[in-house]
Amino acid sequence: MTSKVSAVGRATLRGARRHWIAISVPIALVLIVAYALSSMIDEPLRRYTEEKMNRALKGYTARITTLDFHPHGFSLDLTGVVITQDAHPEPAVLQVERLSASVHWRALLSGKLVADVEIIRPTVYLNLPQARKEIEDPTPVKDRGWQEALEAVYPLKINHFEIRDGDVTYVDNGPFKPLHLRGVAVIATNIRNVRSEKRTYPSDVRLSANVFESGRLSADGAADFLADPTPTFRGRVDLEHIELDYFKPITNRYNLQVNKGALSASGEVEYGQDMKTVDLRTGTVDGVQIDYLHTAPTAAVEAERRAEAKETAKAVSNKPGLLFRIGELRVTKSTVAYVNKVTTPPYRVFLTDLDGTVANLSNHEVQGPAAAKVTGKFMGSGSAVAEATFKTEKAGPAFDVAIRIEDVDVPTMNDLFRAYGRFDTVAGEFDFYSELSARNGAITGYVKPLFRDMQVYDSAQDKHKPVVRKMYEKIVSGVSKLLENRKREQVATRTQVSGRIDNPQVSVMETVSRLVENAFFKAILPGFDLELARGSRAARP
Repeated sequence: MTSKVSAVGRATLRGARRHWIAISVPIALVLIVAYALSSMIDEPLRRYTEEKMNRALKGYTARITTLDFHPHGFSLDLTGVVITQDAHPEPAVLQVERLSASVHWRALLSGKLVADVEIIRPTVYLNLPQARKEIEDPTPVKDRGWQEALEAVYPLKINHFEIRDGDVTYVDNGPFKPLHLRGVAVIATNIRNVRSEKRTYPSDVRLSANVFESGRLSADGAADFLADPTPTFRGRVDLEHIELDYFKPITNRYNLQVNKGALSASGEVEYGQDMKTVDLRTGTVDGVQIDYLHTAPTAAVEAERRAEAKETAKAVSNKPGLLFRIGELRVTKSTVAYVNKVTTPPYRVFLTDLDGTVANLSNHEVQGPAAAKVTGKFMGSGSAVAEATFKTEKAGPAFDVAIRIEDVDVPTMNDLFRAYGRFDTVAGEFDFYSELSARNGAITGYVKPLFRDMQVYDSAQDKHKPVVRKMYEKIVSGVSKLLENRKREQVATRTQVSGRIDNPQVSVMETVSRLVENAFFKAILPGFDLELARGSRAARP
């Protein structure tokens, strides 16, 4: 009995084996034929795909080194993809080691036939002429065929997009370090919204990159890539130790010389159809050195920039659907300076060892008042403290500012005195106090400079100067003595500040600066020009 059962089992096994052989052999033959055919069509398909990409692209040309089609997964791989800008073809703006496209099989569970696209080690390289051409092109980016070029590679709509180990470099003219991102990684899922029809931002997006030498960028949020007219995004963005020295090619064009320093920040960003928000929750700028240069050749351009900035500030002030906000921004161990190269001689006014905070700064009145406090060393010697509150009101800017500067070594300001008062000093200490308020388009306040033990003329130091110069500086020194508080040995005067800041042709900052500058020099140079004229007449034979 057992032998009969065993014989039946062996017969069944042999039958099953013959059955699977009968099925598998034709399948294997079909696969062999399919792969043979695919290898034959790879080159024609490469040429067809390349041609279709170039029909879609505007201003750029694509080349594909090889294309491999895989019939079993209905997928393909492109290797050696190179895209050049027609106006400036050298170097290539994009090189891709491998691009893979396949059916997104999980989306089939939702009844959607869509694609996965993966780009391995793409390298983007852009120089200044190429960047200018891109910016000047009147065709919107969305109409330049990039999406169509990707769809030319694979006929299905993209639902999952991924970039691995990307590299981005921008090179400007001049002796500047290139802007360089390494290890760029991007993952975007549910692009075609196959999982949900109700979410405003249905696609999850993550981005990360190494920035310059030691910085890090990351973003985590959601997007709507199908939004019209442009895709939308909402999410968190984090910056870690972004070295500001690399931005010289950009800042130099705005008369800003930026050296050293690093930025770290964290905030929320939304670029939507009805709302655009940049909400910087926390930020730190550490160890930066910034000089603003005012020069004769760029004076007109500077004025234009101020006018544009004023118009922009006016346009975004309390604008519905547009929110810019700084929760807290700290500046530490930094130096800021204003350099005037128009005067003779040029001078530099600066603040070193700067520590400061700005809190709750916004373009909307409903966000409440902002507050700022700055401490440092004026001209590298005296202590300086400035505190301010300000807010954006519908009637115009409103602010209160209090400044206290004490124990400044007066000779450090000699270039300033030479430029505006035509004299210099050899000793003394300087203090400065000011309070300013602005309401309803008007500014009021005062400036009070104070000098102690100031010596303007030194016979030993100034013996090589012209006679008229010596005479003038003696007169200045004499005026200082006349104004001196004998008990405290101080020269002090207080000048009121008042004026309108709602002139549509002049920026608020420019108006305030001029008012304070005029009051300052009116206070510290009382009667100097008059005494010079008298001294010159007395010296005539």
